[in-house]
Amino acid sequence: MKYILSPSVKSIENQILIFISEFKYRGQLFGDGKRNTIKLFEIDGRTINIKSFKVPNLINKIAYAYFRKSKARRSFEYATLLLKKGIGTPEPMAYLENYNWIGLKDSYYASEHLQCDLTYRELVEIPNYPDHENILRQFTRFSYNLHQKGIEFKDHSPGNTLIKKVSEDKYEFFLVDLNRMEFHKSMSFELRMRNLCRLTPLKEMVAVMSNEYSKLSGKPENVIFETLWKYTYDFQEKYYRKKRIKAKIKFWK
Repeated sequence: MKYILSPSVKSIENQILIFISEFKYRGQLFGDGKRNTIKLFEIDGRTINIKSFKVPNLINKIAYAYFRKSKARRSFEYATLLLKKGIGTPEPMAYLENYNWIGLKDSYYASEHLQCDLTYRELVEIPNYPDHENILRQFTRFSYNLHQKGIEFKDHSPGNTLIKKVSEDKYEFFLVDLNRMEFHKSMSFELRMRNLCRLTPLKEMVAVMSNEYSKLSGKPENVIFETLWKYTYDFQEKYYRKKRIKAKIKFWK
């Protein structure tokens, strides 16, 4: 077993270990649990979010043991780095990896459970969501700040940004599902646009984001829109093509 704890939660270390050891039998299920299982635990008025990552296949069992960092470890380390860079994410608490003779058996990531008002997904699914454009513009500024700091959040998708309202017209943003990230000295324009292409299929939202990103970057709005919309369209085409192929395969089964 390998176990790393954040110094900030040293006082509840034993309880976190108990929660992980009894994960199968305790805790409140959060989400659908289709890929990874997330459960919530309460201690001293705090809610702890513990993610149990899907058991890796044989190749990944070996890879995560000897060649690559596990998803749990990456989540912990990336969250720690994001906070150091001033980027919002739930406080990382600990990660734990269990090994057997083959390699990685299972792994867990514990963090603060953050109560939010919405995610980016609501902006996509509810066009008349209150203060919609203001939130979208502030989210674009948040994304621009990520890019300026060289942070490529590879899972920059609708459900992975938590949004919290902190005043009448002010919002804060927090990244979750952190195990796929890269950190660069700088990010090219093309890389920045590709990083935003998974967020929405709606042309009107891409237009607002392009307008705001143009104000921040100084790059012509039409260039940003045309590039971002091209990547967005290509992503959506690829996504639905894969879904159609999967549906056909399942049909013949």
